[in-house]
Amino acid sequence: MSLTEKDVQTLRELAKRYAEYASLPEQAERKARWQRHNMLEDERPLVLIDQLPWNELNDDGSLTCSVEDPYWRSVENWMRQEMYKWRNFPADMVLDPYIKLSRPIRNTGWGLESSVTRLKMDQTSDVAAQHIDDLINEPEDIEKIKMPELSLDGVAEAAITQTADWLFDGIIPWRFTGLVMHLGAWDTITYWMGVENCYIELMDRPEMMHALMERMTQGYLHMIESANRLRLYDSQEHYCHCSQTYRTDDDEALYGTTAGGWAFGLAQLFTSVSPAITAEFECAYMKRIFPHFRHIYYGCCDRLDDRMDIVSALPNVRKISCSPWSEREAFAEKIPSSIIMSNKPSPAMLATDVFDEELLRADLRRTIQAARRNGKKLEMILKDISTVRYQPDRLRRFSQIALEETQR
Repeated sequence: MSLTEKDVQTLRELAKRYAEYASLPEQAERKARWQRHNMLEDERPLVLIDQLPWNELNDDGSLTCSVEDPYWRSVENWMRQEMYKWRNFPADMVLDPYIKLSRPIRNTGWGLESSVTRLKMDQTSDVAAQHIDDLINEPEDIEKIKMPELSLDGVAEAAITQTADWLFDGIIPWRFTGLVMHLGAWDTITYWMGVENCYIELMDRPEMMHALMERMTQGYLHMIESANRLRLYDSQEHYCHCSQTYRTDDDEALYGTTAGGWAFGLAQLFTSVSPAITAEFECAYMKRIFPHFRHIYYGCCDRLDDRMDIVSALPNVRKISCSPWSEREAFAEKIPSSIIMSNKPSPAMLATDVFDEELLRADLRRTIQAARRNGKKLEMILKDISTVRYQPDRLRRFSQIALEETQR
C-alpha cells in the first residue's frame, strides 16, 4: 500500500474532521436512543437515510476523492460520505467514534458469474435497467454452484494495521470491520436466471428449484461454519441493511461469531408469488440458517403484510421491512409487538418533477398513526434512492419533515 504525502495529508485532515463530529456529546445520546428503540423500550420512531444517488449530491465538491491507493481511497470515500450525511441530513444517524477499515477477507464465491446487460438513462448513476441471461437451464447446472470458501489475507491485514496505526495516531481510534452476511438467496438466484425464468421454473420444475435452494442453503451453512471457525464475523457492527442495531445486550464472548451478530434476509421477487410459495421455497430453508445468528433483519422491497404470520415466525427475526408495496395498516396490525416495523417510505416521492412536501408529510403521518394505533415500534428508513433530480435539498427537507412528524 503506497500513500503519497498528499494522500496522507488528505486522510489525516478528513479523520480530524470526522473525529470532531464523532466526539460530539449528542452522538452518545443518539446511540442510547437507538439502544432503547432496539430493546423495545419507549422511544419515538427513529429516522435514517441511506443508499443515496451520490452522483447527484456533490454540489459542494466535498465528495470528490483524491487518494490514489484503491484501499485507502475507499476509506476516504467512506469518511466523505458519512460526514456529508451528518452535515446535510443526519436524521437519527450515529457516527461511531472510530474509523472503520475493512478486513481483507477473501471469498471464492459461488462459482457462477452472472451475465448481465445494463442500460442507463444517466451515465453518472449506478442505477440501470438489467437483462440477465439464464445460467441454470437444467438440474445438472446446479452442480456448477460451488461452496464459497472464506479466508483472511494475514499479510494484507498486517500492512493495513501498520499503516492505520501510523496514519490515525493521535487523531482517532480505528477498528477492522468483518463479515455481515446477506442471506437473500433469491437475489443471487435472480442474477443467475432472471426474474421471469425463476417464476416459470417455480411453476414448471419446482423440484429443480428445491434442489437449487438446498445447494444455496448448504453454501450458506458452509460460510457460517468458516466464519465462526476463523472468527471473521463482525458481531460488533451496529449497522444492518440500512438500520442501526445498537443494543444493550451484546455479548463479548460471542465477538467474531455469527451467534453474536446480525444478518439480513429477503426474497424480493416473491412479492409476486403466493404466501404458500414463500413458505415452501424461502422460509423452509431460512429456518435452518437463521438460528445461527443472534438477530435477523428480514425483508427489503418485498411485500410482507400478506404473509406476516410466515416471516415473523422465522427464528431470531427482530426487524421486518414494511416496503411501499406492503399495505401499512395491515402490516402494523399483524406484526408481533416483539418485532420492529422498519418502514420504507417510497423514494419515488423525491423523484417527481415538483417535490410535494405535503404529500410526503401525509404519507409519513399515515404510517406513524398506523404503528401507534397498534402499539408497534416503528423506524423510518428512506433508501433505494435512485434520483432526487439533482436537488440535494429534497433529502434535507425529508430529514427535517420526518423528524417533525415523528416528534409530534
